[in-house]
Amino acid sequence: MIPSSFEYLRVDSAEEAVALLAQHGEDAKLLAGGHSLLPLMKLRLAAPALLVDVGRLQELSYVREEGEAIAVGALTRHRDVETSALLTQEAPLLAHVAGQVGDPQVRHRGTLGGSLAHGDPASDLPSAVLALSATLVARGPDGTREIAAEDFFQGFFETALAPDEMLVEVRVPRLPRAGFDFQKFNRRAQDWAMVGVSAVSTGSDTRVALVNMAAAPMRARGVEAALAAGASLEEAAQRADEDTEPPSDVNATAEYRRHLVKVLCRRALETARQRD
Repeated sequence: MIPSSFEYLRVDSAEEAVALLAQHGEDAKLLAGGHSLLPLMKLRLAAPALLVDVGRLQELSYVREEGEAIAVGALTRHRDVETSALLTQEAPLLAHVAGQVGDPQVRHRGTLGGSLAHGDPASDLPSAVLALSATLVARGPDGTREIAAEDFFQGFFETALAPDEMLVEVRVPRLPRAGFDFQKFNRRAQDWAMVGVSAVSTGSDTRVALVNMAAAPMRARGVEAALAAGASLEEAAQRADEDTEPPSDVNATAEYRRHLVKVLCRRALETARQRD
């Protein structure tokens, strides 16, 4: 399939990209790895008049220490997130989930920020940043602002980013001794998850996040509340579908997803506790 015609510009800095977004508004889209945007363009589900290529901005590709957090540049490739020794030590869930994204070709081209900014409710990485209570940093014409992960995903392919903002950094708390796990179910290794579950356990606190169980990635508040009240892992997992609105599609019915999320949640909690 062939996308609609568009103008293409490659920028040399984040400031230049933001200036173009401010100038063109919703008619412009950022292009990084391209694995999320280009398929939509080929299907004519997205038709930007201008593509702003930020894929070669090395200034936004890094993993480094920032006080009590680990800062990851938005243009850091999935493979670099997966293999980062710093993330593996200090925030292992993020590295682990990055290693489950798509296939090796996708992981070598796709970027952390591109995946998160796309806002796909079935994408793997949103569950990790939600479970880790990460902070996302956006840059616009008026400077930068910080957005809590829980406030970032707002609807179906909808995020808190304004049309003239770009995601520049993700900050995850240091949790070197926390237990963690990510469970997803799909037909083939490179497919989107029918359901995905991330869990982080610090002993006194457990956070659980879900993908493909609503119009946006979400926290499993019922599970977290049950665990805080002293429920067993099995009992808590039975609340994994509370307040969800799972879709029915060619891959699974909503009823099946409600069953599946409870199974995957129990497995994720058990593994996270074992690693804690």
